Amino acid sequence: METVARTLAPHVTGCRITGAEVLRASAIHPLSLPLETLAGLRIAGVRRRGKLLLLELAPHSPSVPADAPAPDTRPSLLAVHLRMTGRLLPRPAGSPPGAHTRWILDLQAPDGAEQRLFFDDTRAFGMVLAATPSLLKQWRFWRELGPEPLELNEAGFDRRLRGRRAIKAALLDQRVVAGIGNIYADEALHRAGIDPRRPVAALEPAERRSLLAALKAVLLLSIAQCGSSIRDYRDADGNAGAFQNSFAVYGRGGQPCMGCGRPLAVCRVAGRTTVFCPACQR
Repeated sequence: METVARTLAPHVTGCRITGAEVLRASAIHPLSLPLETLAGLRIAGVRRRGKLLLLELAPHSPSVPADAPAPDTRPSLLAVHLRMTGRLLPRPAGSPPGAHTRWILDLQAPDGAEQRLFFDDTRAFGMVLAATPSLLKQWRFWRELGPEPLELNEAGFDRRLRGRRAIKAALLDQRVVAGIGNIYADEALHRAGIDPRRPVAALEPAERRSLLAALKAVLLLSIAQCGSSIRDYRDADGNAGAFQNSFAVYGRGGQPCMGCGRPLAVCRVAGRTTVFCPACQR
């Protein structure tokens, strides 16, 4: 998601939204304002929060300061959850929708150039929410998002880890830490030498410090390699990520551990397929 935000920003920042077309109503969050209410607003910036892509919206009129609060009747933020197969793709003006296009925004750049922004989603699990500040407060997922892992210090991370559940289950809980998915949980736990089934409460302070350092290292490495292309992931420029070429454990069940050479084991934790090394991860 960080890679998508970084590659999408140059395409859309500063553009005015001139229209919206919804091709699949189920792709719109139940709390969302109609996408048609985006018309006339400007995309002031693109960022990420957890696994959400956020397009910051501002009034287009030059007479209204860009940092002025948006009226509560118009969206100030467009939150997009790509889920497994969602993609945001800039396209030339007039481009027709594809078989899996769920919604489209028509955009006009400050120089007058026009383009379209497609949301394509093969499996149709993705969701978009056009929100005012008050609507965001009603969205439980947003309210309960945990802190960003790259911004956490050791004391803050330690406070988030409580209870007897498995450490991997805690990492996947977006209320504990925002943005950690199955890939990065497996990779970080292997790097830290921690069995994914270990109860959170059983982790020693040194192990918690090691795990936070491993999470940050894995995430930064993945961002540097433009993410992981497991299925049809592409960034906003249409490029595949390369981090899958660096996987130590994810998707490698039964293969030799890169650390000790013994076969990697497979189990399920929190309903997710989990790969780990029984020798290296105690």
